[in-house]
Amino acid sequence: MLKGRHLIGPGDFTIEELDSLFCLAERIQDDPRYLRKACEGKVLATLFFEPSTRTRLSFEAAMLRLGGNCLGFAEPGSSSAAKGESLADTARIVSGYADAIVMRNPKEGAALLASRYAAVPVINAGDGGHHHPTQTLTDLLTIKRLRGAVAGLTVGFCGDLKFGRTVHSLAKALTRYPRIETVFISPPELRAPDYIKAELGAPFLETDSLEKVIGELDILYMTRVQRERFFNEEEYIRLKDSYILTKEKMRLAKKDLIILHPLPRLNEIAPEVDEDPRAAYFKQAVYGMFVRMALLSSILGCV
Repeated sequence: MLKGRHLIGPGDFTIEELDSLFCLAERIQDDPRYLRKACEGKVLATLFFEPSTRTRLSFEAAMLRLGGNCLGFAEPGSSSAAKGESLADTARIVSGYADAIVMRNPKEGAALLASRYAAVPVINAGDGGHHHPTQTLTDLLTIKRLRGAVAGLTVGFCGDLKFGRTVHSLAKALTRYPRIETVFISPPELRAPDYIKAELGAPFLETDSLEKVIGELDILYMTRVQRERFFNEEEYIRLKDSYILTKEKMRLAKKDLIILHPLPRLNEIAPEVDEDPRAAYFKQAVYGMFVRMALLSSILGCV
């Protein structure tokens, strides 16, 4: 069903296709032997023009667990981009070496551009402050796994909502599910872009106070203030500690709240919160590998 498809934005797959992916990911997680060698002989190219730990390693781990192989680079300085090679040419060339391409690039729209020149499926692993669809798959699988369904939830996004591509992707994806209420929690300077709020198609709450709304939330999606997105160092320093989730604030939350974070974190979640059973961000990172196994095996036609 997904064989040969690109994944550039969170709306590229239908709800039915997403449900199938999540069912496959859950089956893989529940039975480690399932699809263990399904992609033997396949090659995945990981082209990371920006630093990454979880996304790159989880894709590589996913491919290796499927029996395939990986090649690529983890920084642009080790590629011909440093010599001025165009992204279109890189996509053309790498298509001859690999069966699929996973790419992260600081420029918005880079993955879409690559998909127009690549002869193999392209997966967007983050394009600037735009989208990060496989993180969205991870987030949705985590919610489904821990809550049983993605519906009827009040979801709070807290921190850097202006530059946070994971927020943009998940907020847009959640609009496709019934009875989702969205709460944006940020300082005025880091509010969600107007185009993201317009795409919700439903009322939302915008506030600068986490304490005022945490008690109403089913999901709290924390984000870091991203230093790499700022042009002004003083502005970053002023805003970086705007919201810190502590044990005291957690006392105001529901007993079944789920705390998510795309990671890496800085100090926006105090280490003491890690021991709270409502903290799900490390589970979330592991779920990312399983959903990427499901995605790769599907687009490569290995399942």
